Amino acid sequence: MVWGVFNLIMRLLKLILLVFCFNVNLVFAEELSAYDSCLLKKIQSADENKAAIEIVNECGKNVYIAQGAGENKNRYSAIEERLEIDKSNEFKPFTLMAFKPNYIMPLVYNRSGYDASVYQELPENQNATFDNTEAQFQISIKTPLAVELFNKDIILYTAYTSRSFWQVYNSKLSRPFRETNHEPEIWLQTTRSTSFMGFDNRINMLGVSHQSNGRSNILSRSWNRIYAIFSFEKESSVFVVKLWKRYDESPEDDDNPDITDYMGHGEFRYIYKKDSQTFNFMSRNNIESGFERGATELSWSFPIGKRKDLRAYIQVFTGYGESLIDYNQSVNRIGFGISLSDWL
Repeated sequence: MVWGVFNLIMRLLKLILLVFCFNVNLVFAEELSAYDSCLLKKIQSADENKAAIEIVNECGKNVYIAQGAGENKNRYSAIEERLEIDKSNEFKPFTLMAFKPNYIMPLVYNRSGYDASVYQELPENQNATFDNTEAQFQISIKTPLAVELFNKDIILYTAYTSRSFWQVYNSKLSRPFRETNHEPEIWLQTTRSTSFMGFDNRINMLGVSHQSNGRSNILSRSWNRIYAIFSFEKESSVFVVKLWKRYDESPEDDDNPDITDYMGHGEFRYIYKKDSQTFNFMSRNNIESGFERGATELSWSFPIGKRKDLRAYIQVFTGYGESLIDYNQSVNRIGFGISLSDWL
């Protein structure tokens, strides 16, 4: 009897505590930002099978629709969604944010073939030949170093991108990594929205990057750049312009003095995101080189089943500059695989 009364009292106390905490959370939610308040309410009512990333995406989308500026307030913004996800992960322990697309393509076929002549100049690689089919993957992460610099909407970011070209099917050469490109970079970023000829200028970046393949002697390739990026958005379309200036090196230290002849001084990217599908088009150095030494890339990613974090990925590339070792070699290839993150 006593034990039963004790259990009843404990259950009542627990119920009172839950109601109290719920009311306190609602009071605090009124003082939170619209985004944080959305997160709090959705977490309290979420189904146990609902992924956290779905809640983050929903809140990012809903808040933008509710608080959008001017004539665009009823329009969903893919850039705003990405910015809200980044903001929710700032300075979280054990968390690194995606920068460029993260993908692995187990099947990549190059119709033009990969040139092994430069490798054959080394005594140990005199008989080296490469398969036209290989695997490629890219890992790209970023993290903020400082936010709200000078009390403005300015963030200092740093990032690292590694892209590898793996001759995994080439048993004659013991399946080597044909090439790996490393690119650390640091930049200042502002995300204040301004209108420009009917487009929203959403993200601007000013940074420096170093890209190299980590090789020595005749296989060494590297260059350093200062760059500026301007992103514009209209409805489901995003237009990105990236311009760069190479740091000049002394002739005796320059492994690839003519690299800008093939890589140019900028690139244009068009991204279309609709119904969880992302289409990407990139053009580099085509107009500048008179369409002789340019490059074009097309990619398409879409969710696999109900998972939004795992996506099917198809990428087509034609032209020069696919990798540093091949910057002056023409490549025509298609790849199939999966991606964990895309541009947006």
